Amino acid sequence: MIPFLFRKLSSNAHSPALIDAETGQTLTFSDLKTQVFNFSKTLLDLNISKNDVVLIISPNSLLFPVAFFAVVAIGAIANTTNPLYTTAEISKQVKDSNPKLIITTPQLHDKIKHLNLPCMMLTTSTIPIYSSTSSDIALPPVTQNDAAAILYSSGTTGTSKGVVLTHRNFIASALMMTSDQESYGDSRNVFLCFLPMFHIFGLSALLYAQLQRGNMVVVMARHEMKKMLSAVEKYKVTHLWVVPPVVVELAKHQEMLKEYDVSSVREILSGAAPLGKETTEECARIFPDAVVYQGYGMTETGGPISFGNTRTDTPYSGSTGVLAPGVEAQIVNLGTMKPLPPLRRGEIWVRGPSVMQGYFNNQKATMETIDEQGWLHTGDIGYFDDKGRLYVVDRIKELIKCKGFQFLCVGLFRLHQQSLKSCFLLIHIKDAAVIGLGDAEAGEVPIAYVVRSSTTSLVEEEVKKFIAEQVAAYKRLRRVIFTDNIPKSASGKILRRELRQRFLSKL
Repeated sequence: MIPFLFRKLSSNAHSPALIDAETGQTLTFSDLKTQVFNFSKTLLDLNISKNDVVLIISPNSLLFPVAFFAVVAIGAIANTTNPLYTTAEISKQVKDSNPKLIITTPQLHDKIKHLNLPCMMLTTSTIPIYSSTSSDIALPPVTQNDAAAILYSSGTTGTSKGVVLTHRNFIASALMMTSDQESYGDSRNVFLCFLPMFHIFGLSALLYAQLQRGNMVVVMARHEMKKMLSAVEKYKVTHLWVVPPVVVELAKHQEMLKEYDVSSVREILSGAAPLGKETTEECARIFPDAVVYQGYGMTETGGPISFGNTRTDTPYSGSTGVLAPGVEAQIVNLGTMKPLPPLRRGEIWVRGPSVMQGYFNNQKATMETIDEQGWLHTGDIGYFDDKGRLYVVDRIKELIKCKGFQFLCVGLFRLHQQSLKSCFLLIHIKDAAVIGLGDAEAGEVPIAYVVRSSTTSLVEEEVKKFIAEQVAAYKRLRRVIFTDNIPKSASGKILRRELRQRFLSKL
């Protein structure tokens, strides 16, 4: 994927590839290649070899893509993680992926120092300048079928798992994500990236896909409304890729938008969670020169499954668009396991060149997700209309999508089962279930139903505090409701739909 990334260097060597939105620091494509190959030399000097796992834990910066591309350039496997994770959450991922090296920032060192693993700090002086040029560095041979990255996903079922994506997956996904620009002969576009680079949306669909096309990517460490609008104005951003909470925030701060020139924005793509039709229409109204549309994808599919066609699709249809080029899909009746015609709801199954190699060291989960014909069972419920547009309407899998991040409902009460803290659960809680409920700003928020033990006087704040101490902020419980029972099916499966109805009936 690295030779593919730089295949246009003869024509774009001196064009800006990455710009730091705040400082204005710029890397041309030639600069980027030099830094990537020099970083690769450093990794080789540290005895990082092909198929070694390297954990990257860092906020967005110009050095994040340099580090990521350097790891995959030598045939090693980049494993990204959320810098907001607690030490316990990072430790769990490290135990599973078994990295040989950690690449992080000084600000995050306290979260990983207990792991006693070799560590490399990302600072402005991270990358030494060798007397040789980047082209003099001999890199190990890498094929498209080699693993490039392990990105952790809540999966279609069960606990969080490492999704293994190959070089081929990244290349295929990149071509899918830029196919519309190629079809319409777009010149170089300018993308703003505040989406987290550890996530498939920011890393594959935005960063790698747009750079390989020769587009410019303006990098922000995180989303902040005023800084985002300032960057749009300063760098004449043409494409704004967001998650639904950002669209909601834009709609709420329309007066602020009047302070900035955002007329350069031509496309706004929302992904990672559903965006309501009314919110879409409101966003389009305040960006009259831009097309607002949705996309649908998964970590397991290397990114895109479908996205709207900005030139031909009906505006604000509520769909996630038509299938990306190269992607096949069918809607399947879960009772008969037979394909369904348009306008009939069932599970969405997909296959194509960007679909993952499998789950890391988890053949059982891989076989449960990808069948013998190569169909990936998404766990999402949807349907096609008579124009081939896909609508995603529900989930089989028990996930909560909060502020663009997703996590399993079951995970919050399975924390630290091996630790002494689990005594808190055993003593005070007889049973529990977590559901996700719609929220205008976050998309969904976690709410817990708890059955107290007969001997306890447990209160809501105690449960919230226990969970909050062990998870990232977006996973924290927004409310705890005590109940006499948790509704379950005959097989013992929690009936979360019934819990949601129970909650809504009391509003």
